[in-house]
Amino acid sequence: LKGVEIQDCDTLFVEGTVEATMDSRVIQIAQQGMFKGSAEVDLAEIHGAFDGNLTVRQKLVIHATGKVAGRIRYGKVVIEEGGQLSGDIECAAGSTAK
Repeated sequence: LKGVEIQDCDTLFVEGTVEATMDSRVIQIAQQGMFKGSAEVDLAEIHGAFDGNLTVRQKLVIHATGKVAGRIRYGKVVIEEGGQLSGDIECAAGSTAK
C-alpha cells in the first residue's frame, strides 16, 4: 500500500509494506511488516519496522524484533530487550491527549 492517507481507522494491522500518512487510534506492525511515513495514534505496538514521524499519544510498545527510527514522540514507552529505537526522540507525557 503506497501513497495513501489513512484516517478514522480503529486498528491498522500491517503485515506487508505501507507508505502512508495516518491519523487513527491503534497501529500494530507484524514482525514482517514495515510502515514508512507519518503516523499519529493513541497506541502503537511494533514487532516489525517503522520509519518516519511517529506520534503516540498514549503508549508505544516495541517488541524484541521491533525497530523504530525517525522523529518519535510518545506518552509512555515499553521496549523489550532487543527492540530498537533511534532518531529524534521525545517524551510528550506532559501534553494533552486527543
